[in-house]
Amino acid sequence: MISTKARYALRALIDLAQNQESGFVPLKEISKRQDISEKYLEIILKALVKGNILKGLRGKGGGYRLTRAPEEYTVGEIIELTEGPLVPVACLLPDAENCRRQADCLTLPLWKKYDSLIHDFFYSITLDDLINKRL
Repeated sequence: MISTKARYALRALIDLAQNQESGFVPLKEISKRQDISEKYLEIILKALVKGNILKGLRGKGGGYRLTRAPEEYTVGEIIELTEGPLVPVACLLPDAENCRRQADCLTLPLWKKYDSLIHDFFYSITLDDLINKRL
């Protein structure tokens, strides 16, 4: 299940994309428009700044802005930045230990296929696609 954190991150990034002509957008404005607690939104946006998805500026005239054009952000990268790897089972995590049953696991192909579908789906959709309702 996709968490509230990832869903709010997507909403905030869409908001920033739609309001990017005004430069840095204050946290308070995003919070109000998206009906997200300022405190929780700040945690999410700081993580996005740390992940180089956003640029943050403190003080008067400060706020947040995108670092790239909306068509250059994929839903997959945003979800993975806020959630971690989008894998259906632990054995597919990048740092997973080798499973002793891997050679005999009859369900592994199922999980790999599902993982591929999830990855391809989320990485094929951009913020621009969401903004322009191209789904």
